[in-house]
Amino acid sequence: MANSLSQSSTEDICKQVHGSLGNLSILVRVLAGQLSQHECQKTREKYKEMYGEDLYEIFRHKIHGTTSKTCMILSSLMLNPHERDAIVAKNAIFKERDRVDYKALIEIYVGRKSSHFFLIQQAYQSKFRRHLDQDIMNIEPPHSYQKILMALAASHKAHSAQVSVHIGKCDAQRLFQTGEGRCGEFKIDEGVVLEILSKRSIPQLNLTLSIFKHIYGHTYTKHFKNKYGGEFEEALKLVVKFLNNPPKYYAKALEASIKGGTTDEGDLERIIVSQSETDMNKIRKIYKNVYGMDMRDAIIESFPIGDYRDLLLALTMKTSIDND
Repeated sequence: MANSLSQSSTEDICKQVHGSLGNLSILVRVLAGQLSQHECQKTREKYKEMYGEDLYEIFRHKIHGTTSKTCMILSSLMLNPHERDAIVAKNAIFKERDRVDYKALIEIYVGRKSSHFFLIQQAYQSKFRRHLDQDIMNIEPPHSYQKILMALAASHKAHSAQVSVHIGKCDAQRLFQTGEGRCGEFKIDEGVVLEILSKRSIPQLNLTLSIFKHIYGHTYTKHFKNKYGGEFEEALKLVVKFLNNPPKYYAKALEASIKGGTTDEGDLERIIVSQSETDMNKIRKIYKNVYGMDMRDAIIESFPIGDYRDLLLALTMKTSIDND
């Protein structure tokens, strides 16, 4: 991890940012290239103390009178991870009422540690005066993702830090049996799956899926592939793929965004910002193994020269740190 900024150097950074608000190139180089996200947040605090303005709001609204993708990413860097995830969740639920971004929600509910998840819920309530779980329950029209998300919310309350091989074997067997054909029909027993998701911690669920593959010789998603095509099964498939290997999930999502194979706006920025200092090293390694190209080269090939491309490169090339 980069050394924390001293009081004097934080002030120097603030002065440099203040004098460069009309020059995105400098801002990208300083904030994304030279500072960690934690240091960006410290800079935001000092800047407000020095100039009475919030860098988050400046980047969102004031630069050039418009909100560019570059400015939106810079604004995200000013937020602590819990506040940023709370905003992502709010936008995922309410930005387009006819199209909830369940992928963004799954990344939060599955990809964050329980201690962080509770801070996200607190940030959501503090910032929006609403309850995250309640907003998810009230999504219309109803969707199977809601059931899964609520089960995962309960799983974060499974306080045992220990994982059990015995429980993993029992749960793996139950998952296998719930996928058996009944009366000529193939249907996953939602009740069994939701019970397991809600009563086990994320690490325990990971162990169960690993044991399932070891016992039955294939992944759980392959177990019901081509047999179950319902809404619940499709939602569960995405969740299980994320649980099995988050870096691989992110690598595939980034490839779709970089190469323009997805219409889901915001995936690229959201994932790169959230993972730039956590699992980006693993994501880049998987990306290269799967697609035969370094992610840096893919970004250079896919985006025109400019501040936005420089910002993406700066974030993807950061060295991951332990974010405990």
